[in-house]
Amino acid sequence: MYFSDLGIIAIILALGFALYTIIASVLGAVRSAPQLVVSAKRGLLTVTFFLVLASVALVVSFLSHDFGVNYVAQHSSLSMPWYFVTAAFYGGQEGSLLYWALVLSLFSALFVVTSKRAPAALVPYVMATLMGIEAFFLFMLSTLSNPFVRSSIAPKDGAGLNPLLMDPGMLVHPPMLLMGYMSFSLPFAFAVAALITGQLNAEWLRSIRRWMLAAWTLQTAGLLLGAWWAYHVLGWGGYWSWDPVENAALLPWLTATAFLHSTMVQERRGMLKVWNLFLVMASFALSIFGTFEVRSGLISSVHSFAYSDIGSYFFAFLAVVLLFSSALFFFRLPHLRAEQEFDSVVSREGVFLLNNLLLVGMTFAILWGTLFPLLSAAFQGQTMTMGPPFYDQVVAPMTVLLVVAMGIGPLLAWRRTSMAALWRNISVPAILAALCAVILPLAGVTDVSANIGFTVCIFTAGAVLYEIWRGARVRHRHGESYPRAVYMLFQRYRQRYGGYVVHLGLVFLIAGIIGSHYFQQQKDATLKPGQEMSIAGYRFTYLGNLDEKDTDKETISAQVQIWRDGKLQHYIYPGRVIYNSYPDQPTSIIEIKTFVATDVYVYLADWQGRRRLRFVSLLTHWSHLSGGEES
Repeated sequence: MYFSDLGIIAIILALGFALYTIIASVLGAVRSAPQLVVSAKRGLLTVTFFLVLASVALVVSFLSHDFGVNYVAQHSSLSMPWYFVTAAFYGGQEGSLLYWALVLSLFSALFVVTSKRAPAALVPYVMATLMGIEAFFLFMLSTLSNPFVRSSIAPKDGAGLNPLLMDPGMLVHPPMLLMGYMSFSLPFAFAVAALITGQLNAEWLRSIRRWMLAAWTLQTAGLLLGAWWAYHVLGWGGYWSWDPVENAALLPWLTATAFLHSTMVQERRGMLKVWNLFLVMASFALSIFGTFEVRSGLISSVHSFAYSDIGSYFFAFLAVVLLFSSALFFFRLPHLRAEQEFDSVVSREGVFLLNNLLLVGMTFAILWGTLFPLLSAAFQGQTMTMGPPFYDQVVAPMTVLLVVAMGIGPLLAWRRTSMAALWRNISVPAILAALCAVILPLAGVTDVSANIGFTVCIFTAGAVLYEIWRGARVRHRHGESYPRAVYMLFQRYRQRYGGYVVHLGLVFLIAGIIGSHYFQQQKDATLKPGQEMSIAGYRFTYLGNLDEKDTDKETISAQVQIWRDGKLQHYIYPGRVIYNSYPDQPTSIIEIKTFVATDVYVYLADWQGRRRLRFVSLLTHWSHLSGGEES
């Protein structure tokens, strides 16, 4: 018996127990039978056990090089290091679906273990919803996308991973992003349970907020890791290209961010109930949309799998999710009336609403740009795409307004704020922003858009720091030292001051994006050994190429010196790696050296007759250099 046989059996048993859990949960809730609910919890934990068993079986198949399993033969080889062999688990469509189902089962088990914290009436329906999602994935795994299918003749060696995936980023980005996608299932399940039972009070909102915060954190980590991976692997000097799959990963993050803000309005004022439920359901639907987009093959992307039949099944599942959740939503709509009305636009809840409208507007714009190729092909007969200029022109202004709202919001009171109080609160950060607007042009920053962006970032960062200082000053007047006062603020008001830290982080991120977008210099050059070129105060000397051959690959590196102010700074070795199994897909060894606020980014583009090296320094400069040695 092979481990692959054990994996197939485990998936089928997991599907059976998932269906049992759905039935037992619903019957237990309808008939008020606690024993059935307890049985359903055990059934859910059993699903988790079998999915862990199936995942272990696939990992062992990889590590034992069982090339009789088609999926193992397609995504691993004998020459791959063990960590990349293990990461090949989620390197293809079938394995990524199994990983997704595994993560969902683990999150579901965590919910069962901590279910005493949730309203008892919601627990059965939360489990039923989670296992309904799980059953769909298990159905796909047991039929159309089974990672354990065997071939009649096992090859002696496998094809190996795609060369672009042979990078440390493979070990962290895909599992984190897939985990982030699937973690939106928990808030969605809570929303469905609340709509079914009609228990739409503050208690369910507190429960759902914890899970949404976890999902938002995981998705944030996945997005940042993906940007880092693109920057140091792809060789184009960037970290985001508005690729359709990148867009799909950003969409649920935007709606989840909106929810985390508007939920505070519902907790404090009993408002935005309809809006919050919409955002929860939209976040989950967009996470499924991202999965459909990658696996349908309908939209061209470097991240997409080839076209397969499962794309239509994901589309059908997405349609069912939208129809089912919309029906529940409209059924309970009369019970979702706001408990209070807006007293004034100049209030904290008013800014939170503006914040939400901007985030949802960005979501719609990005979704429209992502779907436009399909719509243009369907209605005009030709495929038209939306490039980065579209997103920059549409999303950038909304981002500026969003950053301003982030700065003003914490300085406003609930219900209403007088103009005198508003000016008193924003005067300090406004003065800092005004000074920034004056100093930047004098310092040589002449681009108007960059100046606006930096000024807005200074305003918001100043507003957040000013608010923290004001809180610490109050505690200091009562006898605490300033360090102790700041510590106690974060200890006692974690939600509020933790949000301030997130806002600061986002401001620094946006400032970095502005810098890398507006202050890049690039230059290509073709050089012979001994020749050099200069750009942005750096001098690069090309010394020649190094050629190293291994059993499974060939590595060609260019030896380059970086000079600045007459001093040798570094030897660098940008290069390309050609794997024997993928001779037409050479991957890049990119050299990135950081000098204070400047990244020097070096890329070897060509080495056949002409060796082209590309140097990119971001934030302060972006320079490109090409060099080569004639044959």
